[in-house]
Amino acid sequence: MEDGSSSASRDSGPVENAPAGPVGPEPAPERAATLVSRGSGSAESAPVGSESIPERAATFREVFSVAEFRVLFAGQLLMVLGESVKMLAVSVLVYTQTESAGLSAAAYMIGFLPHAVGGVFLLSLADRLRPRPVIVAGEILRVAVCLVLAFAGLSVWAMLAVVLVTSVPASIFAAARNAILPDMLAGDGFVLGRAIFTMTAAGAQIAGMAVGGGVLALIGPNHALLLTASLSGCGALVLRFGLKDRAARAVAAKAGVVRASLRVNAALLADRRVRGLMLAGWVPIMFMVGAEAVFIPYFTERGTASAAGIVLAVTAAGMGVGEFVVGRFAPPALRERLTLPLVVLLGLPLLGFLAEPGPLAAAGLAFLAGSALSYNLGLQRRFVEAVPGETLGQAFGLSQSGMMTCQALGGVIAGGLAELTGPAPAIALSGVAVLLSAIALRKHLYVGGHAAVRAL
Repeated sequence: MEDGSSSASRDSGPVENAPAGPVGPEPAPERAATLVSRGSGSAESAPVGSESIPERAATFREVFSVAEFRVLFAGQLLMVLGESVKMLAVSVLVYTQTESAGLSAAAYMIGFLPHAVGGVFLLSLADRLRPRPVIVAGEILRVAVCLVLAFAGLSVWAMLAVVLVTSVPASIFAAARNAILPDMLAGDGFVLGRAIFTMTAAGAQIAGMAVGGGVLALIGPNHALLLTASLSGCGALVLRFGLKDRAARAVAAKAGVVRASLRVNAALLADRRVRGLMLAGWVPIMFMVGAEAVFIPYFTERGTASAAGIVLAVTAAGMGVGEFVVGRFAPPALRERLTLPLVVLLGLPLLGFLAEPGPLAAAGLAFLAGSALSYNLGLQRRFVEAVPGETLGQAFGLSQSGMMTCQALGGVIAGGLAELTGPAPAIALSGVAVLLSAIALRKHLYVGGHAAVRAL
C-alpha cells in the first residue's frame, strides 16, 4: 500500500521550475511531523474514515504536471520492462544449461523469495538513508547483476546464488521509491499516482514478457541481459538527475540496522489500525493470486492449455481497467466507501469456476475479478495517514514484502487445494476465501462517515 498536510514545495509554485538536483539534501518534508501525530497514539483509537477526505478526484493532467513524478514514472517503466526481460533471460540460460523445466521455473521465481528477508531485517535503511542515492543504487545493482549473469560464464547454481543474494535489498529500493511519492503528490494526487504505477506495472510486465520473448529469439539471452543492463543504466541516470536529493526521514539511531528494522516492524504490526490495513491489502489478493496460479492446470486438464496465458493477460487487463476507472473517476470519499463492495466483487466471479466455464466465459470472470483489485486504492490514503512520517519508507517496504510473501503463500494453498479437489473447485474455494476475508476484515475495509455518504 502504499495526505493530509504537505510540504510547501508540493502545494505551491510550479514544480517543473524547481532544480532537478539541488546541492545537498532537501530538508525533511513538513508532512512528517503531521504524520507522526496521526500515526502514534491516537491513531489506534481513531474511527475509520474520520480523517479529512479530499473532496475532488485528482486528474492525470495534474499528476503528470509534476516534473518529479514524470521522472519517477519513467524510472519505474524502465525498471519493470528490464526486470521482465531479465527474468525470462535467466530462465532461458538455466534451461539451456540443464534442460530442466523445474530449475528453469525456479530461476524465473527465485528473485521474489529474498524480499521477505530484506523486508524483515533491513528495511530501516529505507528511512535512515537519503532516498535518491538508495533508488539510484538499486538501478546500478541491476546493471552489475545483468553484466555478471551475461558475461561471467557462471554455473547454474552460481547464477541462482547471484540472483538470490542480490535480490535481498530489493525491498529497500522499492520502499524508498514508494515513500517519496506522497512528498511529490498532494492529497488525492497520491492515490492516483499509485494507481498509475499499478497500471503501468501491469501493462509493462505484459509488454515486457511479449517483447522479451521476441528479443530472446532475436539476440539470445546474454545480449538480452545486456539490453536490460542498458535500461537500468538509463533509469539510474534519469533518477539521479531528475529527483530531488531529500534528507533521510529518520534520524540516525544507535541501534543497528537489523535491530531497528525488527523494532519498527514490530511497532507497525502492533498498531491495530496499521496492521488491519496491511492485512486488508494482503489477504484478499493472496487468494486471488492463488486462483490465478491454478488457471494453467485448469485449462490444461480441459485440453486448452494455450488459453491459460490469455486468461492471465485478461486478468491483468481487468486490473488495469479497474485501477483506471476507480482511481480517476471515483471521488475520493466514494472510492474509500467502495473498498468492501469491491472485495466482495473480487471473490464472487471465482465462484463461477464451479461450472467449469470455457476459455471465453473464464476470461470474462477473470476480467471482472481483476477489475475489483482496485479495492486497494481505497486503503492508500488511510495507510499513509496511519503511519508515522519517519517510518513511512519502512512501512511501505513491509507492506510490499508482506504482499509478495502472501502471494507466494496463496499459490501454495491453491495448489494444495487443486491436488485434493481438482482445479475448478480450488479456484471456487479461493473465491470463498476472498469473501470470508471480506467478512473478517470488514472493519478495515468498510469506511463509514458522513463524507462517504455525501459522495453517493
